Amino acid sequence: MSEFIKIYEDKPNEAAIAKVVKVLKEGGLVIYPTDTVYGLGCDITNTKALERIAKIKGVKLEKANFSFICYDLSNLSDYVKQVNTATFKLLKRALPGAYTFILPGNNNLPKEFKKKTTVGIRIPDNNIALEIVRQLGNPIVSTSIHDDDDVIEYTTDPELIFEKWQNLVDMVIDGGYGANKGSTIIDLSGDEPIVVRVGKGSLDIL
Repeated sequence: MSEFIKIYEDKPNEAAIAKVVKVLKEGGLVIYPTDTVYGLGCDITNTKALERIAKIKGVKLEKANFSFICYDLSNLSDYVKQVNTATFKLLKRALPGAYTFILPGNNNLPKEFKKKTTVGIRIPDNNIALEIVRQLGNPIVSTSIHDDDDVIEYTTDPELIFEKWQNLVDMVIDGGYGANKGSTIIDLSGDEPIVVRVGKGSLDIL
């Protein structure tokens, strides 16, 4: 049975965050708030947890386009090839924020993602998500939770999310209502930025 835990975004309770981190370290799946929609995440270093998320999403793990949720830009060099000054300045302008940036991956990617040449990086402007990653000590692999209803693409009410997902995940965090718009996705793996999806993040940063 999944646990439903309330955490306040303006001042995340340290003991509550530690509880979430414990679940992640033990290979659990957690649904957590971001600055856009709620995400489904696990510890990037846990193969079994990664396989569980891929199974839920109905994709092969090595082909899955999951995002890496990082605490700050210092995490980048762990998984991303060195970026040029213009790209770094763009990242600094935009993050933390409602963006996913696709960047060229390096050789340190977890073995499950070795075949991928690019990686999606997120640093959400949400204290709960950032504190989880900070206490965990490494990024979490994440994917948005979609709704079956075509009209409502994303469920924003944590109680409804818990109702729907409690048998699939180990913990659902109630961090208040989520947004119903995903992140803006920008591909920075080529010579010029390419907007893949316009979401909550403004394109003024380009």
